[in-house]
Amino acid sequence: MNKLKSSSSELDLDRPNLEDYLPIGSIQEPHGKLRLCDLLDISPTLTEAAGAIIDDSFTRCFKSNPPEPWNWNIYLFPLWCLGVVVRYGILFPIRVIVLTIGWIIFLSCYIPVHFLLKGHDKFRKKLERCLVELICSFFVASWTGVVKYHGPRPSIRPKQVFVANHTSMIDFIVLEQMTAFAVIMQKHPGWVGLLQSTILEGVGCIWFNRSEAKDREIVARKLRQHVEGADNNPLLIFPEGTCVNNHYTVMFKKGAFELGCTVCPVAIKYNKIFVDAFWNSRKQSFTMHLLQLMTSWAVVCDVWYLEPQTIRPGETPIEFAERVRDIISVRAGLKKVPWDGYLKYSRPSPKHRERKQQSFAESVLRRLEEK
Repeated sequence: MNKLKSSSSELDLDRPNLEDYLPIGSIQEPHGKLRLCDLLDISPTLTEAAGAIIDDSFTRCFKSNPPEPWNWNIYLFPLWCLGVVVRYGILFPIRVIVLTIGWIIFLSCYIPVHFLLKGHDKFRKKLERCLVELICSFFVASWTGVVKYHGPRPSIRPKQVFVANHTSMIDFIVLEQMTAFAVIMQKHPGWVGLLQSTILEGVGCIWFNRSEAKDREIVARKLRQHVEGADNNPLLIFPEGTCVNNHYTVMFKKGAFELGCTVCPVAIKYNKIFVDAFWNSRKQSFTMHLLQLMTSWAVVCDVWYLEPQTIRPGETPIEFAERVRDIISVRAGLKKVPWDGYLKYSRPSPKHRERKQQSFAESVLRRLEEK
């Protein structure tokens, strides 16, 4: 009980004191009880805050919902313990061996192909493409991936770009094992960055940094050059620009939709029966994310290659992006929200906070004067 009292007193200290916003002469005893509707009438700021508390659709896009516990009684708990032993003691070592064998085969083939066939670019790129598909297949096998592909397999054609919803970096692996895409992706540190700058650049992948404004112009130029090449690998873009938890889709960036080429939507839906494939990069490294997948029973996923779309007469790139987002959301059963995914990497500016504070103070004074 004492702990509850102390915690409530600490919360009271954090609450703003309205008397600091008011002149001394205006502080009087209230004529009646203050109702919630009166508070919400005082300022749109309070209304927005109450709405955000009730329905925070932005934060929910980036939350991983933990599974419901099922080992809560005396006869289910031993089964759960047996499952832990099987997953960590049997399946995980086998999967590590499978992935290790895959890397040995891949590197023993990729290094000679990359360095000994430099004078035969077309043949070298074809072999490198097959080897990248091979190593991605080993990755999927290391999760016991159960992936079902719907629709025709993508082919190499000029003037086309594939766009997909984004849940994790494994989206790229799941799609890459079927077709060697050239992907547009954030530059990552560590061993992932090493693979990006060496092996994946061989299939035409393009990297960028969100913090570098000049990277946008460079990437836009590379995109246009890539889609014009008849022999280049199909271009894959995740227009949300960030990982979303596979329940929602956030706004699509318009870059992929103003290239003047055919857009091929790809819908990805993960079944969370065994593991949640969502990667929260702020709370978990990609290495730990892979370990989580490799110690689960399986990764179950459906991929739909949908009908290609072209921009309609009089349609803007933003409207085109929204139309494609509608198609992907409906097919994958995802909810659309009107948020820019990049907002999770930024904070409100001090000027914006000051304007809100000033608006709040003025509305409170205006309300009191009316009384």
